[in-house]
Amino acid sequence: MHMTESTLLHELIAVSARRSPQSRALTHGSAHLSYAELHQAVTSFAAGLMALGVQRGERVAVYLEKRFEGVIASFGAAAAGAVFVPMNPLLKPEQVAFIAQDCDVRVLITSPERLAQLAPSLAQCPSLRQLVLTEESPAAAEAGALPVLSWQALLDSPARAGHRVIDTDMVAILYTSGSTGRPKGVVLSHRNMVAGAKSVASYLENNAQDSLLAALPLSFDAGFSQLTTAFHVGARVVLLNYLLPRDVLKAMEREKITGLTAVPPLYIQLTQLEWPAAVVEQLRYFANTGGRMPRETLALLRQRAPRSLPYLMYGLTEAFRSTYLPPSEVDKRPDSIGKAIPNAEILVLREDGTPCDVDEPGELVHRGALVGLGYWNDAEKTAERYKLLPADAPGRQAGLQLPEYAVFSGDNVRRDAEGFLYFIGRRDEMIKTSGYRVSPTEVEEVLYATRLVGECVAFGVEHPMLGQSIQVIATAPEGAAALDAGALLAACRQRMPAYMVPAGIEEQPGPLPRNPNGKIDRKLLSTAWLQQRAESEATSG
Repeated sequence: MHMTESTLLHELIAVSARRSPQSRALTHGSAHLSYAELHQAVTSFAAGLMALGVQRGERVAVYLEKRFEGVIASFGAAAAGAVFVPMNPLLKPEQVAFIAQDCDVRVLITSPERLAQLAPSLAQCPSLRQLVLTEESPAAAEAGALPVLSWQALLDSPARAGHRVIDTDMVAILYTSGSTGRPKGVVLSHRNMVAGAKSVASYLENNAQDSLLAALPLSFDAGFSQLTTAFHVGARVVLLNYLLPRDVLKAMEREKITGLTAVPPLYIQLTQLEWPAAVVEQLRYFANTGGRMPRETLALLRQRAPRSLPYLMYGLTEAFRSTYLPPSEVDKRPDSIGKAIPNAEILVLREDGTPCDVDEPGELVHRGALVGLGYWNDAEKTAERYKLLPADAPGRQAGLQLPEYAVFSGDNVRRDAEGFLYFIGRRDEMIKTSGYRVSPTEVEEVLYATRLVGECVAFGVEHPMLGQSIQVIATAPEGAAALDAGALLAACRQRMPAYMVPAGIEEQPGPLPRNPNGKIDRKLLSTAWLQQRAESEATSG
């Protein structure tokens, strides 16, 4: 049977391999894989999992930096009818063990170097039955009682088909760092990921001539999306593990990158560097995800790359991608997160489930083919985020009998008269001060616009009179010896209403700590600040 259209995740590669077998699919350093080679490797990996006795829906975890094996294992697990669990390479052994335990990982793909650190934690993973190492290695002895197979031995298994699955079956569990507590595993189906790939590729106008840079972790939905959108259209993905922002620009120049998707902290760093002329020439678009792009950063990026189309996006791991702002609208409304992406519907609802009026703040709710399958093994958190749509919600008719689940994002937004959406803030991070609700991103936006900070974060602190006061942690701007807190406060007073002006600004050396997805870790910084203050009060008291 010849597929012309993919409905399952691994078919994205199979269809492109049939269409254009010799085209390059992946590049890592000086090595390349064509679509035919990638398809063959995915099929062989799936056969290897079948030979190990992996059952339909069992979990296969990938704990590697970006390299060919990680991509092959993820799509190969899907082809076997299993579920892949990409683990952020920055995670520590105890976090890896937590995830492996939480979703009963059966097979773990990793490298000898990583196994050396992991070994002591693996004893806590009773469901783990097989390790696959990217290279032959004496480190295999460290796995204790666990059987170890080399990558090549797995790929040499006799050919056999995977389990039969359909598009509503689960294919991946992506763990996200929640604002509180342990990471949660978002379960996604083949349909979620394939519909997402087709939707995003359609509005980014991806095509077979594109070379996309995978700069984000593949454990992050927007990172993995670089693979799925590219494979859908037969484009090439360049896998990059970088230490410095400068390495990103070098890779863009060397590989003639046409599309870059990144998070605001990386864009902030990139705007402080000179861009090679070749990068400016080649880059067709840059896309933002994982938080609002400060307007100042957007302006600087557009100076650096005047020919590139800016795509401002908003997404939730729980529903993959939700909205984007077309480049043609960026000058008119640079603060907007745009409208729903193709094949998704975005509602703005009040607490009681009724639709909000124009410009009335409400919760962003996402319905459609991209809505995930809930959090793995966590009924309580799933019930908080994945809820039944009100019977009379837009798109629902009275005669429909079966209920429909949507993702309630926990984010406050407003919709203007033309239907464009604006992010206000996460409900659980909103600062309540002097009777006002202030979004920390709104404060940070003004701070970046002053150009008196390098990076910054704002958060609320309990206050007897105000409810909460606003505290800021910032780094000195590029090239300055120190942060001028006085000048920064004066600029804030000029640009903000009195209730928004920070009560305190503290300098920290940069860069500020990131969470595993590359976003500045507001939670970590605020917790550490509060702890420090409590300790100093205890010693002075």
